[in-house]
Amino acid sequence: MAAATDKLFAGGTVLCDGAMGTMLYSCGVFINRSYDELNVTQPEMVRAVHQQYLQAGAEIIETNTFGANSFRLERFGLREKVGEFNRAGAAIARQCVDAIREKQGTQAYVAGAVGSLGLRLEPLGKTSLEEARAAFAEQIAALAEGGADLLILETMMSVDEAEQAVLAAREVAPQLKVVVLFTVDEEANCLDGSSPEVAAARMTAIGADAVGCNCSTGPATVLSAVERMRAATTLPIVAMPNAGMPRNVEGRNIYMTSPEYMGSFARKFVRAGASWVGGCCGTTPAHIRAMRSALRAMEAQDAGETAVARVSASGAGVGKDVAREAGVEAGIEPPPLRERSHIGECIAKGKFVTMVEIVPPKGFDCSKELAGAALLARYGVDAINVPDSPRASARMSAQSLCVQIQQKVGIETILHYTCRDRNVLSIQSDLLGAASIGLKNILCLTGDPPKMGNYPDATAVFDVDAIGLVNIVHGLNQGLDIGRNPIGGSTGFTISVAANPGVHDVEHEVRRFAYKVEAGAEFCITQPVFDLKLLEDFLRRIEGFRIPVIAGIWPLTSLRNAEFMKNDLRVSMPDEILARMAAAPDKDAALAEGVVIAREMLESVRGEVQGVQVSAPFGKYTLTTEVLGLNEETE
Repeated sequence: MAAATDKLFAGGTVLCDGAMGTMLYSCGVFINRSYDELNVTQPEMVRAVHQQYLQAGAEIIETNTFGANSFRLERFGLREKVGEFNRAGAAIARQCVDAIREKQGTQAYVAGAVGSLGLRLEPLGKTSLEEARAAFAEQIAALAEGGADLLILETMMSVDEAEQAVLAAREVAPQLKVVVLFTVDEEANCLDGSSPEVAAARMTAIGADAVGCNCSTGPATVLSAVERMRAATTLPIVAMPNAGMPRNVEGRNIYMTSPEYMGSFARKFVRAGASWVGGCCGTTPAHIRAMRSALRAMEAQDAGETAVARVSASGAGVGKDVAREAGVEAGIEPPPLRERSHIGECIAKGKFVTMVEIVPPKGFDCSKELAGAALLARYGVDAINVPDSPRASARMSAQSLCVQIQQKVGIETILHYTCRDRNVLSIQSDLLGAASIGLKNILCLTGDPPKMGNYPDATAVFDVDAIGLVNIVHGLNQGLDIGRNPIGGSTGFTISVAANPGVHDVEHEVRRFAYKVEAGAEFCITQPVFDLKLLEDFLRRIEGFRIPVIAGIWPLTSLRNAEFMKNDLRVSMPDEILARMAAAPDKDAALAEGVVIAREMLESVRGEVQGVQVSAPFGKYTLTTEVLGLNEETE
């Protein structure tokens, strides 16, 4: 069938079908059900939708398999049905296409529909590229077995995801041509921030047979996207928009864009350089019929003009240049670590680093914290760590306190930055702002969940975790934003991460640490260490991908404080230390014993790590200087 489908990619206008989900929903199928399952449980309903689109004039019909991948089906408890649902979906469409050819002599084709996986991939998510490619391969192999003539990889959320889908298709179904469609935002950019030009250029480079845009906010936005794609590739361009944005009418989502309006845009799409047109969410056979009429009228008016001529006039040979200009190639080299910040210089030179943690206040008065920072600066501490609402408590922003400490005290800070409260847009905005006001050290953290704090019903975002955040910061250091677009230079951050040697599942912690290092982490700060054996074991496990390690040191203030660390914070606390704290006769003695224990731990780790971060429990900053053994004369 590959040879038979070649003509679809030769430049002529091709009409695709419209929405499957919209039609099934109109038949009374609830939206909380797996629509892919209907290929097996109610095949006649799916067959009827295909037949309506073929009667409306569609030359390509897509299988009812948009969500038939392992990740989406797992949400319905149907993970093991990937092969069955996809084979059945392709077979139903195949039967419809064969029937109309035999009955009317009309040639049509079956496109295996492969939707986005519905989750974020590395580096911004937890799913690896290999896992994504395997999921796509499983689905595509079944579609090919069921009788698909070609593949449409649609509603792709990111260029990286689309690349994995194309690689999977080439691996398991090399005989099938591959069309890649992205969904875009209101500014016509892909949802990962990539421009349409970059998306088109990268799909061209990886070997897709056509590229375009589907879904999105409606025809006007898709038109903007395909115009920009046309300038970046010589591949056929595809436009399959939603029928506008849905409106809620008496509890039902209704798409208000009329068939006539979609028909007018079909002509605009072709004028802009698209070869294939069709519809996505909200479109019906009536919309496709109107688009067919509009295209026929246009063809009659423009006799002799072909899509090939349009490509030659507006887009031939420019894809590679646009890709280069749009920043597809590797970003710039950031400054050496020693030149980015004082801490970066200390780390690069192998100096034993001293840091102290200052927690932001719960109000807006930070005079106590500024006084503490000034004290520590006089004692020669290298930097101040500022946590970002630890334990999900509502406090002054860490970024604000960092700025005030640096401007009013003059000591360098390390900004703790969590993913809990921010989506990827806010993350990027914050980091660009931090770089512009002189914050140069970032500790990348996932963040404690809101249920741990004083607002347990607050909504957590977690668009990415700490690994994804490191990737974002690393990209900014290379002069590229989340969408791999140039930002005009390197942000020059030093990138640090956290590690917990005493966590129960240390194997998982080590794996995540390796991912953080691979993503671009340059040094790490551990959770408070009270058990030297656990730290030594952790350091041994990370030997193959070790970066400089800063050990966390916490001077205990009482037995209750030690028990809190053990039971609430899940910090490994040896019985010996609990016994020493319990033996203290009063508060002052307990405080003194806590300092002694902390100093013992510092001396024990000194030869194993490149520095320490000492916490100041309850704002007792003088305790940290005692632990560090500093005095003002050492400044």
